[in-house]
Amino acid sequence: MTTPTTTIHVRFAPDGTVFEIGERPQALSAQQWFNRLTESYGTQFQALSGGRGVFRLAPDAVDALKAGAAH
Repeated sequence: MTTPTTTIHVRFAPDGTVFEIGERPQALSAQQWFNRLTESYGTQFQALSGGRGVFRLAPDAVDALKAGAAH
């Protein structure tokens, strides 16, 4: 049996800043959410072509980070 994962898609601007990211809490900008994900789960990030990338995380990990962002 496989462990469920949440895939968070990231899109980067040509200057390297994040302009679109999935699962983002309203309290954070796209860049702030990316920074928080990277601080906690940077090894789970996979760079893709075309200025894109993904995080593949356990749903409870995403929920915990979102809960922390609300405070």
